[in-house]
Amino acid sequence: MSYMDKTILELHELLVNKKVTPYELTKDAIEKAKKDDTNAFETICEEEALEFAKSLSEPEKDNPFWGIPYVAKDNFSTKGILTTGSSDILKDYVPVFDATVIKKLKEKKAILIGKTTLDELAMGGSGVSGHKGITYNPYDPSHTYMVGGSSCGSASSVASAIVPFALGSDTGDSIRKPASYAGLVGMKPSWGRISRYGLFPFAPSMDHVGYFTRSVEDACVALELLEGHDELDMTSSRKEGKKYLESLSQDIKGKKIAIIQEIFDAIHDETIKSTFLKTLEIFKEGGAIVDYVSLDKELLSAIYGTYFVLSCAEATSNNANLDGIKFGSRVGGEKTYQEVMMKARTQGFGEFIKRRFVIGSYSLFKENQEELFLMAQKARRIIVNKVNEILSEYDVLYAPCSGKIRNPFVSEDNRKDEDYLIAENHLAIANFGGLPSLSLPIGLDKGFPYGANVTGKAFDEQTVFNIAYYLEAKLGLKNLSIERRK
Repeated sequence: MSYMDKTILELHELLVNKKVTPYELTKDAIEKAKKDDTNAFETICEEEALEFAKSLSEPEKDNPFWGIPYVAKDNFSTKGILTTGSSDILKDYVPVFDATVIKKLKEKKAILIGKTTLDELAMGGSGVSGHKGITYNPYDPSHTYMVGGSSCGSASSVASAIVPFALGSDTGDSIRKPASYAGLVGMKPSWGRISRYGLFPFAPSMDHVGYFTRSVEDACVALELLEGHDELDMTSSRKEGKKYLESLSQDIKGKKIAIIQEIFDAIHDETIKSTFLKTLEIFKEGGAIVDYVSLDKELLSAIYGTYFVLSCAEATSNNANLDGIKFGSRVGGEKTYQEVMMKARTQGFGEFIKRRFVIGSYSLFKENQEELFLMAQKARRIIVNKVNEILSEYDVLYAPCSGKIRNPFVSEDNRKDEDYLIAENHLAIANFGGLPSLSLPIGLDKGFPYGANVTGKAFDEQTVFNIAYYLEAKLGLKNLSIERRK
């Protein structure tokens, strides 16, 4: 019998009542991981996971992660376990320390069963640039449509019911967009809420640690575990967290929900739009106030360019240590340290990454900074200020996650106009402002899930959870997975 199509809290109840053991769950998860056909895994930690599971005997009633198998995106440092960032330059890298979130999960006796694929060094949104090739959407046996990126393997693992929980990272939409394509709850808390110590840096001013679950309740207990100040991460917040699950409520009466008109207008898919409008009526039935608000379309159109310039610039700086000397594999035959660096970076990085580094370096050249890097920083600040103005009057922003239900690897839509840029990139607003943001499924179209996003005020995760929890209950789309669909 397979148990992995259940939520964390459902599995916890079975474990506490001794109807299943951590070893049985772990063995089940590993067997399913071995059969995965979506290219979701960099490494399966079979020996370590089973040994750890065997050591767990007496359930911990107040610890929902006790004995729960999970996976981590392969840009989190894991002591003694291969950690590649899905890049050839780190194909042999084995860290000597655990990321803080890995350490916290280990202390709570959660069981890491594998490291998952990503777009190389977390740069990308399609799941195609990792050194092991394309990661596929488990809802699509034809392997035509993407699960999204960069946290592609983590999303696929949870959607395939291999595990009920997976760690990811989100710099522009890298958890929340895959969550939409995979029918999951994808949570990116406020910037600083969860320590990033041990996460490979991409663009630290926008990088967030987050995760995938199959229910809002599970998302609550995950944040309760993972949040908190970390002396090893100077950017981690000292703000106190909450008992999110205990405070979870479906009472949304009087809550004010803002729909940015220009984002809604940029969505062209009629199925997404009609379902989204139905969810607005559901909110109104619960007593929420739903209003359309306006945000300058030129600012929304600038999101992608702003994100691209800033992220490439930060990535260029942050990955300068991958040089074949401090980190990274050496090719061999070099006579000077310049040759070591040249060969390591030329052969170690994929073409997509190289292009981003070139753009980042160009943006940081002294003669270009004013026009590119500094201009992008100013645009980011203007966008964040306008969004915060809206959130000063409303509790959350609410929008479709994407303009597409199914996003093919080979595009059937050559449209790259203003509406396209807005529809596919607006989730980066939450990264610009460090705001809590959660995606959840709102519908199924011919078996393919699609989602909507709730973004709240900084450090107000509870309101985001409550509004998502209300909607999840009304839609009946809790705990979606391939197993449940079958």
